[in-house]
Amino acid sequence: MGNRSFLIGLAITTVIALMALVSLFWTPYDITRLEVAQRLKGLSLEHPFGTDHLGRDIFSMIMVGARNSIAVAFVAVGIGAGIGVPLGAWAAAQRGWADEALMRLNDLVFAFPALLSAIMITAIFGPGAVNAIIAIGIFNIPVFARVARAGALAIWPREYILAARASGKGKFLISAEHILPNIASILLVQGTIQFALGILAEAGLSYLGLGAQPPMPSWGRMLFDAQTRLVVAPHLALFPGLAIVITVLGLNLLGDGLRDVLDPRVRRER
Repeated sequence: MGNRSFLIGLAITTVIALMALVSLFWTPYDITRLEVAQRLKGLSLEHPFGTDHLGRDIFSMIMVGARNSIAVAFVAVGIGAGIGVPLGAWAAAQRGWADEALMRLNDLVFAFPALLSAIMITAIFGPGAVNAIIAIGIFNIPVFARVARAGALAIWPREYILAARASGKGKFLISAEHILPNIASILLVQGTIQFALGILAEAGLSYLGLGAQPPMPSWGRMLFDAQTRLVVAPHLALFPGLAIVITVLGLNLLGDGLRDVLDPRVRRER
């Protein structure tokens, strides 16, 4: 557990998660309260990150925005893993036409950029956090399906799997008892990567007005609101931008560290 990337990523992710958790019951200021007299205030002891064009405290909005981004990304990754992993494990167990059909369907989904697909879905069904979750989750399904299939295919030829089949166990039971536990580590690493991508996708959709809707703060929406005021109030874009960068960096470091910690071959190579 002495891996530096893992420890730094875990520390950053923990701080962001705690900030989002605390925002459920406390923020320094009420984000729904507009104080026009305090608009576009710079950094101060009263408002460490300043205020926006409506007089709202930016630090409080960053806290609530963290909650929104984490919730969207977490549920979207859960949808992707909950559907994609069983599909990938099933395809690896069945092989033949079932495996080929799933892979070709995956290729079809991957032919469209993730953000473009999400924009299309939210444009059809309307903006909002729920539709953003569905859009990001749909793209996560083939990612987890491909990772689960690749990991399962590497395990099926092993001797203990052959022994399980000889003892009379079916493919479903073998997948549940032997395959999935042995690919859990690579799925966990992939999950942290998709979590980071989910936060980026949510910020992109919110920036375009297709994610969380006002008055619910979102880091992407805050960047959109700041773009016309960069000259007079650069802090409006600085802090939500830093929040996105730091969160994604922390998750990527956590995923990289988890890979090194869970895979002894990586540690030996280094």
